[in-house]
Amino acid sequence: MNGIRKTALAAAIAGSMLVGGVGGAVLYAATTLTASAASPSPAPSSSSGKFVPNEDPAHEAGESAAREAQENAGQVPTIP
Repeated sequence: MNGIRKTALAAAIAGSMLVGGVGGAVLYAATTLTASAASPSPAPSSSSGKFVPNEDPAHEAGESAAREAQENAGQVPTIP
């Protein structure tokens, strides 16, 4: 009787893992398809790729000297 119980328990565990795995894959696929259908593809960029610093006075007031130096050198700032 003990062997039958173990076999039945193992079959129940295996079955629940199979159902959970298939259910998770279906939900993941549905979420991925919905997210990709909802977001439109980005329009091609017409920028030249050159960094343009933000010279707004409000932005400049809270900026560090090191960041300003990077902007003035035409580099993309890496310092906050």
